[in-house]
Amino acid sequence: MILLQHVGKRYPTGQEALTDVNLEIDDGEMAFLTGHSGAGKSTLLKLLAIIERPTRGQILIAGQNLSAISNRRVPYFRRRMGIIFQDHHLLHDRTVGDNVALPLVIAGVGHQEISRRVRAALDKVGLLDKERALPITLSTGEQQRVGIARAVVNKPAILLADEPTGNLDPELSLEIMMLFEAFNRVGVTVLIASHDHELIRIMDKRAIPLAGGRLAESHPAQSVPLQ
Repeated sequence: MILLQHVGKRYPTGQEALTDVNLEIDDGEMAFLTGHSGAGKSTLLKLLAIIERPTRGQILIAGQNLSAISNRRVPYFRRRMGIIFQDHHLLHDRTVGDNVALPLVIAGVGHQEISRRVRAALDKVGLLDKERALPITLSTGEQQRVGIARAVVNKPAILLADEPTGNLDPELSLEIMMLFEAFNRVGVTVLIASHDHELIRIMDKRAIPLAGGRLAESHPAQSVPLQ
């Protein structure tokens, strides 16, 4: 379970990115963070991944208080998570397979196990035949799939995605969302920041609206108000 209690985040510039956020996400749930640009969606995801630290309040994941995790232990904590960004963050001088393998290499996994898991992850996103290709030769949608494969290669319990379909057309966006739903069906908790209200309606999952850093009442996807 993900639990936020009276969480606030103020940046050194004085910007109040989040204010008194209380939120609970169940194990195995798939939900969407919605809201306009600057509403606080990305900040909330960064707090969950300990990329940023809250100014106030506390965050618990699987009963663990994130405030108690030292900076030195953060990489170990993140192994239970897959994190997906809109711009992929792929290494363009490495093959697709090498990009997907990176979290396992950092974790010290053996070579044979890395090879097995990388191929399994690429197979799940339909890119097994691209293992030796360079990312620059792939389409935007395929690059996003590589990012997803890299995020799930460690078999994470939680997937966090920040506007993962922002650069994709509606058909590709739906394909990517169906991949997230497939991972959710096998028990992965999925939290996606998105401003695509039509796509959220189609997916029919809980929508968690943010506005000006504050949490509004959650809605079923079909009743999300347009911004």
